[in-house]
Amino acid sequence: MRHHQHRFAQRLLASCALIGLIGTAMPAMAADQALSEAVRADYQANLAGLFDDFHRHPELSGQETRTAARMAAELKALGYKVTEGVGGTGVVAVLENGPGTTVLIRADMDGLPIQERSGASNPSTHKQIDRDGVEQYVMHACGHDTHITALIGTARQMAARKANWSGTLVLIAQPAEERVEGARAMINDGLFTRFPKPEYAIGFHVASGLPAGTVWVPPAIAYSSADSVDIKVRGIGGHGASPQSTVDPVVISAQIISALQTLRSREVDPLQGAVVTVGSIHGGTKHNIVPEEVNLQLTVRSDSYEVRDTLLDGIDRIALNTARALNVPEDKLPVVVRSPTESTPPTINHTETATRMKAAIASQLGSERVVDISRQGMGAEDFAFYGAPEHGVKAVIFAVGGLPEDLKDTPPPHHSPLFRIDPEPSIIAGVEATVAAAEDLFSTGH
Repeated sequence: MRHHQHRFAQRLLASCALIGLIGTAMPAMAADQALSEAVRADYQANLAGLFDDFHRHPELSGQETRTAARMAAELKALGYKVTEGVGGTGVVAVLENGPGTTVLIRADMDGLPIQERSGASNPSTHKQIDRDGVEQYVMHACGHDTHITALIGTARQMAARKANWSGTLVLIAQPAEERVEGARAMINDGLFTRFPKPEYAIGFHVASGLPAGTVWVPPAIAYSSADSVDIKVRGIGGHGASPQSTVDPVVISAQIISALQTLRSREVDPLQGAVVTVGSIHGGTKHNIVPEEVNLQLTVRSDSYEVRDTLLDGIDRIALNTARALNVPEDKLPVVVRSPTESTPPTINHTETATRMKAAIASQLGSERVVDISRQGMGAEDFAFYGAPEHGVKAVIFAVGGLPEDLKDTPPPHHSPLFRIDPEPSIIAGVEATVAAAEDLFSTGH
């Protein structure tokens, strides 16, 4: 997941300090002490060892076979009806418990091609062959090991507390979030047709810059859209000393790169989130050779479907017409390709459901542990697909703090070899918050 960067962590901590880690005032309701005690006991007896196993054995996106098998086995042992191989390596577990609504709880399970240098006592030394046939070190550098461990903890509590809720619970262990492929793959493989379709979809993501055990429930925008775009800029090659006989794709690329920034500065409302970043430029072989093509790789981010369309359509227009203005022949105009897989819409929480979940979580954890902060950065999450308008599912993703006390002055960013979270308070808070939210949704569902 491409979200919490170091600056975000610093600002987030400052925000928490400013508000004293106190969320919006919540009704004074007693926490379910039995739930708290059960989750803590389960962590010591089961979840700590499970997290250790997941952390030591991360797997790359779409290759989570060992992880998926362990998830399936754990869920079957708890009495769930389990289906494996959904959308690749995805796992779906269903627990029917009388009449009522259907709630889906999601956890993602893939790691990243990073060699761990976190200083943790249980570092990953695991290696795996990636899709390109290259052996890579693999690390849970985004906390997905926390998510799947908490999903098992949640599954255990929901099964044990069936007297407290009525309806159908669907749990999913999702592959390939880091490539923003897994949610769409599971949906395309019948997640909402082969299995009970949820009215609600919920999940959480651990946050390395948020104090461990605290929770943030975004009221609306949780993550931005993300689209990977490739532009092949073509020209007519030749000698660098005779540029008049060429059509230089390097110069054309420079003009396109500059013009792309006008999308953000001149075509999008300045109060709307939008980013167009050219992250890679490749072209040419020698000082005095004008190449025939230059390849650009872009990431495009937005906070609304409308701005997303503006940016993507604008990239097409600018690339093609800048080339035309610089005398590129029609048969050599740039080729713009939007990735069909590395693409996700913005994650926009269902506000009414987010408000209800926030109240339920605050009642269980205490309002002092539910924070109100401003989102920083424009990271993306393929959780967005569960709440996409065409599905009619009320979806909410929240954040659970994982920052260890010894790292509070230098919070490690996600996707860093230094990434480390404090598993015990993170997992315990994640389970308690998820169970409290799910039981509330079952009680208020229809």
